[in-house]
Amino acid sequence: MSNLLEDGQARTRFRRRLLQWYDHNKRELPWRDSDDPYHIWVSEVMLQQTRVDQMASYFERFIRRFPSVHALAQASQTDVLKAWEGLGYYGRARNLHKAAKSLVDECGGYVPRDHDALLQLPGIGVYTAAAISSIAFDAPHPVLDGNVTRVLCRLFLVEEEPRTAAVKTELIAASEQLLSRQRPGDFNQALMELGAGVCKPRNPNCEACPVAAFCRARAELDDPATLPVSNRKKKGPHYEVTAGMIWKRGGWLLIAQRPAAGMLGGLWEFPGGKQESGESLAECLRREIAEELDFEITVGDHLAQVDHAYSHFSITLHAFEARYLSGQPRALQCADLKWIRPAQLKDYPMPRADRRILEYLTEKREQELAPMSYSERKFRGC
Repeated sequence: MSNLLEDGQARTRFRRRLLQWYDHNKRELPWRDSDDPYHIWVSEVMLQQTRVDQMASYFERFIRRFPSVHALAQASQTDVLKAWEGLGYYGRARNLHKAAKSLVDECGGYVPRDHDALLQLPGIGVYTAAAISSIAFDAPHPVLDGNVTRVLCRLFLVEEEPRTAAVKTELIAASEQLLSRQRPGDFNQALMELGAGVCKPRNPNCEACPVAAFCRARAELDDPATLPVSNRKKKGPHYEVTAGMIWKRGGWLLIAQRPAAGMLGGLWEFPGGKQESGESLAECLRREIAEELDFEITVGDHLAQVDHAYSHFSITLHAFEARYLSGQPRALQCADLKWIRPAQLKDYPMPRADRRILEYLTEKREQELAPMSYSERKFRGC
């Protein structure tokens, strides 16, 4: 890949320059420099699918709510999902909760130091195990996240797709050779920090890079940003989806819980589903309620719509006011259902798209638009 891997003195200079840069330029983050492995574990799980700048406040809120492995293990899944609300990829929270229970039952609530033991925990793969073991315990395990992959591809002029097994194996081998055995955790974080702030996907700041002298992409390419090579993902499908704010006499509002094993598992939502070919949105909502909850509704006003993108598809969610008509509601295709007061909605973890519907209705209510719909009157306590 590069003479850097063949020259021990060059590797020593590379490590020294990178770590000196890191010591003077690392961001102040709430989990950084913590001596609590639990904090490192939580932060690394959050960072699996979330940028640092997006998750710092979530991390602090989560740690305040669950300050230890024992506190997390003793919590209900609903409480854990509620604390995670807004971060997305809720399987991470469910796995974190499951792993905490396992650690309390089998390890006294301690996060294991052993890399292989970490790999046995739900939600922890090779990268996360390496990050936790190196940062929390100074174990010599290299990490290979997106930022590190980009740095290595440019450093060693890797012109093949880095997600292929062969290239990934080469990158891991290279990062093992580069890794500082004296400060493996700091070295891993330094590479990640370099990718996040200097060796960025677009417009890398090569002039500010502490290891630019070792970079083959800078030396040999007109634009280092052409690496790493990427096979662009095809644009995912788009769906029109309905959601019903379904009321019954007395001012009760219906919410349904998604199955634990599926997407957004365990979250509560306004029931509905995907529009099928040839049906109107109102027809879609009536059909979905009959299929999933086994009762009949009348569909009223279209209240709001929001666009939301997931990893492999996108939706437009259409919220309708609706009224319970007849039948005995049953959880046929959901985990549970509840009739609640609108004020209780804050207590239930909900998908971001449903929360955005609530935000829209709250904003509309505050503007005191007239005439008010049935839903708005209930939110105002009329």
